[in-house]
Amino acid sequence: MSITLNPEQETIVANLIATGSFQTADEVLQVALKLLETERQSYQSWVAQTRTLVKEGIESLDRGEGVNGETVVDDLLAKLRQARGV
Repeated sequence: MSITLNPEQETIVANLIATGSFQTADEVLQVALKLLETERQSYQSWVAQTRTLVKEGIESLDRGEGVNGETVVDDLLAKLRQARGV
């Protein structure tokens, strides 16, 4: 596989090598790809957890365990006013 970097990317790679952070451009790309994969996996995990929490929340509402949204907002505003000393 052949990869073409734009000038900005080439500068980044060159700077990383020049500062001694990496020995070669291949090393820079290997680490970058590992970080990208880690970030992708972390995001997928977050999405799965969020979906689970949303499903649990919907099920809770279906059981009548919800709290009136207006009440929540009023309580938060009261706490904010109290914290600001108003």
